[in-house]
Amino acid sequence: MAFIPARHGSKRVPGKNTRLLNGHPMMAYTIAPAVESGVFSSVIVSTDAEETAAIARHYGAEVPFLRPAAFAGDTSPDIEWLEHALTELKRQGRNWDAFGLLRPTSPFRTAGTIRRAWSQFVAAAGADSLRAVEKCAQHPGKMWVVQGDRMVPLLSPTAKGNLGEVAPTAQPWHSTPYQALPPVYVQNASLEMAWTRVVLEKRTIAGDVLTPFFTEAYEGFDINDPTDLMVAERLLADGTVRLPEIGAAAYRA
Repeated sequence: MAFIPARHGSKRVPGKNTRLLNGHPMMAYTIAPAVESGVFSSVIVSTDAEETAAIARHYGAEVPFLRPAAFAGDTSPDIEWLEHALTELKRQGRNWDAFGLLRPTSPFRTAGTIRRAWSQFVAAAGADSLRAVEKCAQHPGKMWVVQGDRMVPLLSPTAKGNLGEVAPTAQPWHSTPYQALPPVYVQNASLEMAWTRVVLEKRTIAGDVLTPFFTEAYEGFDINDPTDLMVAERLLADGTVRLPEIGAAAYRA
């Protein structure tokens, strides 16, 4: 099944989940491809607002209950509302082996994106979850920690870790061309998949073993501030990207 989290209170882009983009609320561009993909037996929106719930139902999603306010704050971690939702659905006699987490702020994700991710996830033997990633634009090797009136590198090329060990005489990463640095990927908000048992047994979404899903082009584009929204509108105006097709008429409050 698919979960689409759409709480009401966004500070950086007020009402971003229901904000109009090309005539439809942004959330519609996540509901439509989720339904079209054929991957999910149910597409469920988790929200704390009645108006958002009405919009979700208009575009074909379920809202079996509203999210409690305790799990809808600015700093509420996903695991809280997700655990609550799965437990409540189980109480209603509804159980799934796996779920997808599709955030409504990634409007350029398509049904094909979702199908590609699902095929990869079920083929990844031993994986607890799958998470969408893309190569980072700002490499952590060029990041700094400020300590008073001094600063030190966030990462050292001589340190052992997931980036590998580099000889002590190597050029510092902060003075190394990006192309010569070890590749690092950053998660984007477009897509996650996991086995339900991971949440219910381990109280985590990711689990211990993750497989990466590499998004292509603008599939992982995430609208989280006014600049992102302006970029998205410009990309659409230029014809650089296309939004998923929406079969429903535009929502009217």
